[in-house]
Amino acid sequence: MPIGEFGRPPDLPVENSPALTTPMYWMYEMAQASLNPARAVADATRLLYRNPLNPMSRTQIGKSIAAGCEVFERTTRRYAKPEWGLDETVVDGLRVPVSIRTVWEKPFCRLLYFDRLITRPQRRPAPRVLIVAPMSGHYATLLRGTVDAFLPTHDVYITDWADARMVPLAEGRFDLDDYVDYVIDMLHMLGGDVHVVAVCQPAVPVLVAVSVMEAAGDPNVPLSMTLMGGPIDTRRNPTTVNNLAAEKGIDWFRNNVITKVPFPHPGVMRDVYPGFLQLHGFISMNLDRHMDAHRRLFENLVRGDGDLVDKHRDFYDEYLAVMDLTAEYYLQTVDQVFVRHALPKGEMTHRGKLVEPAKISRVALMTVEGENDDISGLGQTEATHTLCPRIPDDRRVHYVQPGVGHYGVFNGSRFKAEIVPRIRDFMSNTGEGRRRATLAAG
Repeated sequence: MPIGEFGRPPDLPVENSPALTTPMYWMYEMAQASLNPARAVADATRLLYRNPLNPMSRTQIGKSIAAGCEVFERTTRRYAKPEWGLDETVVDGLRVPVSIRTVWEKPFCRLLYFDRLITRPQRRPAPRVLIVAPMSGHYATLLRGTVDAFLPTHDVYITDWADARMVPLAEGRFDLDDYVDYVIDMLHMLGGDVHVVAVCQPAVPVLVAVSVMEAAGDPNVPLSMTLMGGPIDTRRNPTTVNNLAAEKGIDWFRNNVITKVPFPHPGVMRDVYPGFLQLHGFISMNLDRHMDAHRRLFENLVRGDGDLVDKHRDFYDEYLAVMDLTAEYYLQTVDQVFVRHALPKGEMTHRGKLVEPAKISRVALMTVEGENDDISGLGQTEATHTLCPRIPDDRRVHYVQPGVGHYGVFNGSRFKAEIVPRIRDFMSNTGEGRRRATLAAG
């Protein structure tokens, strides 16, 4: 369930009951295993009634049986991590292949580089952008459209967070401080000449990481940071899901939504906030819409409308693929960001030291919000500008995109047509400004 872009908490029948959560993951795995035979039968039946050699495949009854079997199989399966599917892009009017490779790795994250295999020399190096993906339940592939929008003009890197159930307990814990350290390590590896984009939840740890680096006089601070739909100060225009954190309190989350990873997953016995509870939170926010979407899937399968069926499959293959979060990261994030509002109050610490965004001066700042965002309300991301008074006015931008909700801030047609060009211009201007300032200082 996390708060904010993670969804809403599940409506559990018993509060403050560790006994409820201890066997929860085991019961879920048993339920999945018990459904395997039924899924296999449904899949075989679907193939039988779609076989063109079967006369029933051309009847309304046969089509309905096949459609019903597919809907059953899709609504009961566990979805695997999706593929990126970004094999090529267009650079200066030419289509070029893209190779995805890991350039940095730690137990809970890999840094992926989308290498554009350009054969002809370019007039000037493409700006580099580090996209920090949310660690909020979905895989980094949820930002496929974000990456695709930057690929034609930028060298793109993205954080690929690990599913906590796949990380052995021997690898240690992972909390919000570790998240910040990971971001700092990646910026050190990239060498500073990079723009960082934080999408939703990572707006907080990215702001903390840059604050820590600025306070230390780190030469590897990024050229700019763009924070998109992030919960910097959820006291501003709080949404329904924001308010749930204050209502429940951190002890409720600790006692009711944390469980242990069962055997045979590599992370057996690790305390996690499990993906299936997150999925419950995602779906419960818009249950009627999801039920209607699957009803339309059934109707489109019967009609044979392949385009609409493919769109449904593509969306839900991504939406229903979720990962577990470590308990310590999840609880610390809920407590500091959504319950205590530690960052805007000036009370957040990193490794025992106070975090001071007011010391940021070398890094340009852009914030982006959606007019209809019902997860990170208007003003929550804009609050960053108040926390960073030393950034010059000509190196800061705030933009509200009309007519989009939370996901429209980083994906979709308006994102590509209206938001991305503004971010590109911002990065170009701030990159040139930093270079001029460096030359002048030298």
